[in-house]
Amino acid sequence: MTSTDDRPGSAPQDGNDAGDDQGDDEGGSLVLRILLIVGIIAFASFWTWALFFASKTAINKIDDREWAARAELICDDVEVELAHLERQADADLDVRVDLVVTSTDLLSEMLDGLEAVEPTDEKGRSIVPDWIADYRTLLRDRYRYAERLRGGENVPFTETAVDGVPITERIETFAGDNEMPSCAPPRGSVL
Repeated sequence: MTSTDDRPGSAPQDGNDAGDDQGDDEGGSLVLRILLIVGIIAFASFWTWALFFASKTAINKIDDREWAARAELICDDVEVELAHLERQADADLDVRVDLVVTSTDLLSEMLDGLEAVEPTDEKGRSIVPDWIADYRTLLRDRYRYAERLRGGENVPFTETAVDGVPITERIETFAGDNEMPSCAPPRGSVL
């Protein structure tokens, strides 16, 4: 025997209480609203910090500005010589080999000049040798490329990557951070 109460305001007997479902929706909606507000506040806080409070100093910038200025002068002289070699570029493999070797020798001499005087600041003494070591790796890559050309292989230049980053990008970043644009590796060709 089933009893039904059809009086107004009486609760249904089948276990489906529409009022309970509506309460659950409101609770879930409240949680979503709170999460959304917290997310917006976190997002706004991050960008406020990034734009107004985070350090704007380049991570690779050294304090010895005299060393950086001296380096730029050394590199600028080499850049002029590299531009002269670039104008001699030719599709002939023997000519390319000679130009790659000559330009790489110039870059090696440039690094020798940069190493002759070390930076006076602690950070410079710590990271300049790493930058020069990266540059020397690039020079080894260039000499290997010249050997492949000398062997008759007309292949594109490839360079070492460090943690998935091309070594020229690491070298360029340091040069840029220290206002030494002429010390960035040559671009556009292997010269």
